[in-house]
Amino acid sequence: MSYSIEQIRHSAAHVMAAAIQKLFPNAKFGVGPAVDNGFYYDIDIGRTVTPEDLREIQKEMQKLANKKLAFERQEMSADEAIVLFEKLNQPFKVELLNDIKTKGTTKLSAEEAADVDPAMQGKVSVYTTGDFTDLCRGPHVEDSSQIGAFKVWKMAGAFWRGKETNPQLQRIYGLCFATQEELDAYEAMMAEAEKRDHKKLGKELGLFSFSDLVGSGLPLWSPKGTILRTVLDEYVWELRKAKGFTKVAIPHITKKDLYVKSGHWAKFKDELFKIVTRENHEFALKPMNCPHHTQIFDSEMRSYRDMPQRYAETTMVYRDEQTGELSGLSRVRCITQDDAHVFCRKNQIEQECFAIWDIIDVFYKTFGFELNLRLSTHDPDNFDKYLGTPEVWQEAESQLKSLIEKRGVSFVEGKGEAAMYGPKLDFMGKDALGRLHQVATIQLDFNMPVNFDLNCVNEKGEKEGIVMIHCAIMGSIERFLSVLIEHYAGAFPLWLAPVQVSVLPVADRHVDAAIKFANELKEQGMRVEVDDSTESVGKKIRNAEKKKMPCMIVYGDKEMDGELTVRWRGVDNQETLPKAEFVEKVLKLISERS
Repeated sequence: MSYSIEQIRHSAAHVMAAAIQKLFPNAKFGVGPAVDNGFYYDIDIGRTVTPEDLREIQKEMQKLANKKLAFERQEMSADEAIVLFEKLNQPFKVELLNDIKTKGTTKLSAEEAADVDPAMQGKVSVYTTGDFTDLCRGPHVEDSSQIGAFKVWKMAGAFWRGKETNPQLQRIYGLCFATQEELDAYEAMMAEAEKRDHKKLGKELGLFSFSDLVGSGLPLWSPKGTILRTVLDEYVWELRKAKGFTKVAIPHITKKDLYVKSGHWAKFKDELFKIVTRENHEFALKPMNCPHHTQIFDSEMRSYRDMPQRYAETTMVYRDEQTGELSGLSRVRCITQDDAHVFCRKNQIEQECFAIWDIIDVFYKTFGFELNLRLSTHDPDNFDKYLGTPEVWQEAESQLKSLIEKRGVSFVEGKGEAAMYGPKLDFMGKDALGRLHQVATIQLDFNMPVNFDLNCVNEKGEKEGIVMIHCAIMGSIERFLSVLIEHYAGAFPLWLAPVQVSVLPVADRHVDAAIKFANELKEQGMRVEVDDSTESVGKKIRNAEKKKMPCMIVYGDKEMDGELTVRWRGVDNQETLPKAEFVEKVLKLISERS
């Protein structure tokens, strides 16, 4: 019998928990779901887990795998399960069961909900593997020998149920693949990814930093990092401007009332930074821009001749992410969105979505990203997470499916991955290491225009409800740059590099001429740096290579006479060019974004 990789990984999580219980009989267990590369389990053993503990857990897991222990399922009422887990001294499982009993499954996180099947209507299932019993919906492999190739990997801290007020547990991660070859390939990729880690490269290349005084998840951008952000944003704007977008600007705060009306306060209030004024008015730092943009649209009556309205704005939004979830630029509290919203009639949806889709294709082709498409739909079993009615959602999802069909691309469906106000097309970019990252989105929203009563006047002089399209090309500039830094291993292409040409004077007598030459290149629009240090030429070249400079010119007597010897990054042989020809070549490479 064949098993899905998720079944294999979830079963491996149970075997790891069984190994932990064997080694630490008093261990308390949180949740242990499957994840993209394996699994994890949140545990409390009464002390800090050590690297030696991880090695012992690996050995014990292998012993249990070799014993071919069965995964035995038993169904019972929530009350019976509470009694069972109280007897087993597992307070976290008891807490989950009490929540399931009183609130149902809709209040559980995705990781917690993986343990319970809502179709069982009040009943739960538990699985026993050897001496270990766990609350779990299953299914699993038949026995512990079928958990594939695995490795107990690393550990991290995790607050129980993601709340800082709850006990801190230790999260033990494991890698798991169907075969040893796949596991080996993944570990090789991870070793390469470690070299490309954007947090490490960001510091080495002087792109961004963090300050304890400013706070976690709030990156500070250096001049070089700011160039990257600006160049990327200008490229997106160039593509959007060609499709008829116009720029708007909004405040960073709003009255609570705006988010109450939009529906975000009810669904999103725990993630908002809230402000109470001295007059006791409640405001919030904006976590998204769409409600503000609705008010620009609604500031005057629109005729059908004014439609569509296309608003674009690159601006920061703020979300109260939990400290334990923050990670470099990948997860921050201050998010810069290259955001845009199209307000259009229903018969304009196709042309507007395809125009955005064209922008996405052009933008990501520039970086060599292969795009995969996910249609993110709602979860009908948890409809209270969404605005609107099931009928409206079915209409919006049918519209997006029709667009995909006309575009002629393959896709996967992501049930439950929709935004609260509408389904979306999520574009997944594959980087140089073959990893998939969610990048651009096109979101179709029939609900927020209803909440704000947004209309235009049609050809008959009647009010006609309109539709919103939410679209982001990079999404979060911070997260996109974390992907891009790792994609290029910090070696940015010439057009994007913060410094495009590094001029390296041979001796002190060449410095003034090198600076004059650099200024001439700057006047042509290039980003140039002169290394006027007292280091040897060899050391200057090594320093420039370490900074991953795309182009280096050693500037000596010959160069002062007008002929340049050019070193291109990644090219063994140097190139000799007259100054004019060099300038023409560089400007062409920049303009073509080669």
